[in-house]
Amino acid sequence: MASVWVFVQEENNAPSTLGLELLTKARSLGDVTAIYLGEGGDEALAMLGTHGASKVLHANAGDALPSAPVSAALAEMVATESPDLILLGQAYTDRDVAGRLAARLGVGVLSNASDVRLGNGGVETDHEIFGGSQIAVATSSDSPAIVLMRPKSIPAEPGDGGAPEVSTLELPEAGASAAKVTESHVEEREGPQLADAAVVVSGGRGLGSAEAFEMIEKLGKQLGAATGATRAIVDSGWVPYAKQVGQTGKTVKPDIYIAAGISGAMQHLVGMKDSKTIIAINKDPDAPIFSIADLGVVGDVHKVLPKLIEALESR
Repeated sequence: MASVWVFVQEENNAPSTLGLELLTKARSLGDVTAIYLGEGGDEALAMLGTHGASKVLHANAGDALPSAPVSAALAEMVATESPDLILLGQAYTDRDVAGRLAARLGVGVLSNASDVRLGNGGVETDHEIFGGSQIAVATSSDSPAIVLMRPKSIPAEPGDGGAPEVSTLELPEAGASAAKVTESHVEEREGPQLADAAVVVSGGRGLGSAEAFEMIEKLGKQLGAATGATRAIVDSGWVPYAKQVGQTGKTVKPDIYIAAGISGAMQHLVGMKDSKTIIAINKDPDAPIFSIADLGVVGDVHKVLPKLIEALESR
């Protein structure tokens, strides 16, 4: 049976959703070892087991920036354990660890994969191109293969796994690569979180101004939705980067996605096209967003949204 390692980072005292997605995929490929970075409470470690990990290597970097020591520790273990595949997510720390580890091992990295398979002496990955309209297949015979997977590619689903065997992953001194986290700030959040929300309302440049984004917030509040934005208005400083949906922002997969004043640039479509129901509001009937919308409203967002908000408030 193939040996699969999965990098999982802790968020809010629990495994990240992305990490649980990776574990769900990994358990269909072979025997799974989770590389868990965080405090590692009993509940968190148990979740790793129910999602497919038979073993857990627990690392706690403390106040050190984790990528350098974690990649060094994993490189040492690869030499003795010889895993077939190392799965990480398309996230900041994951990508940093993957790049450093690949450099130490002299192998490549297959990044932004939407699916992964083992067989024929190597690994095969799927990559969405042209906004997801086509799938490119990449192969690697590196040992181990290192793959970065996109968020929301696989639903995080618990299985019938039991308590995993847990051991400590000792982190070595990182030498010249060492860095410490001197201060961190927790972003203030209200309401549903963008990456996990069942309903998302997003605005684009068609809103016309930063002040008009208030309509998106009002509609989101009425629907119990998270609010998102296109790269264009994030780059313009209308809303913070944390709200960006798209190839260089967050990937979302809600039950309902409302796109208001969004033309449908490829960069944005990549991050939301897999939503179950897409509702687009745009005054341009030829806007690309209508090509993937389940329901299209051709109209001015400054007229449509206030009427919609008014109707919801009166209910």
